[in-house]
Amino acid sequence: MDRSVYDRGIVNVGNAYRMQRVMQRAENGESITVVFLGGSITQDSAATVHEKCYAYRTYLWWCENFPKASIRYVNAGIGATDSRFAAARLSEDVLSKHPDVVYCEFSVNDENTALYKESFEGVLRSILSAECEPAVFVFNNVFYDDGRSAQEVHNEVAMYYDLPIVSIRDSIFEELLLGNLNRADITADNLHPNDYGHELVAGVITNLMDIIRERFLTEDEAVTPYVLPIKALTANRFFGAKRYRNDYEGIIANGFLKDESEQQGVRDVFKKGFFAEQAGAELTFSVAAAAIYVQYRKTIAHPAGIAEVFVDGEPAGVLDANFEETWGDCLFMQQVYDGRSFEKHTVTIRLREVPEGMEKPFYLVAVLTRNA
Repeated sequence: MDRSVYDRGIVNVGNAYRMQRVMQRAENGESITVVFLGGSITQDSAATVHEKCYAYRTYLWWCENFPKASIRYVNAGIGATDSRFAAARLSEDVLSKHPDVVYCEFSVNDENTALYKESFEGVLRSILSAECEPAVFVFNNVFYDDGRSAQEVHNEVAMYYDLPIVSIRDSIFEELLLGNLNRADITADNLHPNDYGHELVAGVITNLMDIIRERFLTEDEAVTPYVLPIKALTANRFFGAKRYRNDYEGIIANGFLKDESEQQGVRDVFKKGFFAEQAGAELTFSVAAAAIYVQYRKTIAHPAGIAEVFVDGEPAGVLDANFEETWGDCLFMQQVYDGRSFEKHTVTIRLREVPEGMEKPFYLVAVLTRNA
């Protein structure tokens, strides 16, 4: 691909202080950790092998450009998940790895709305505020049929924090519109890139990385140190969001059983939860929150169980585990409470319906909370 196409994808070079600091450490032969946070494209969907996905190709860029360094690769992509969930899982899946660089992308899983502008800021600000002070790189994937994405709201946040940003819509998708690329050559479903599509996505990212590295190697004056803005751009209610699973002490189980099986990596999502097969089984969480979400398994194995949720004794929603899509079981996140202040609450999940012939037990994955 001509470099001019990749250049067209550059939205913002950003303040490169943190990134160049990592490059200096890598140049010195130190160990660094590079993390990729996102959805199914980050996970590697539609690549024939993981090593051909954009994330691994970008990791190889670090290995090739800093051969003396020990580069640790962490892929924290989970398909069909958005930045609301990412904000709640950051501590365990990303920050616990002490990342030096985090590549962040949720533009095809989030919607182009104020809610996702706020949740995306919660993710970025939480990463940037981490004690290990990682560099953050933002990029925007795209639906290849109509060009939709959450790019506008995501980039408004990323620009506010003066981060490196690239856009697949402004580069690769534009080539489709110009007739220089055939859609079938890069994606089979108008969303997930194939091997060649992943190569192009990685090219857009590493093109800006090349520019940052070139400046790192040639500029005499140091880049202005990065300063995190004191005020958030939005209400930032997802900053510090939390996830409560079966290791949380504030749980009472009556008929729900703890899943004791070991989780095999970040994408083994139906673990560390509770399951039940008898109607009337209850699970109660005591949490402090301003907003509450429940995560459970929606399954393609019909018929599935149906549960109901109560917050402080009041009905708060129905959890229908029947999934109407066909691509597989879904880690579904459902909001059940949105209050005006941060308070203690009791969340009860009660299995209401257990249909005859139910193949899989009802599986409660986690309760997520927002602080404001």
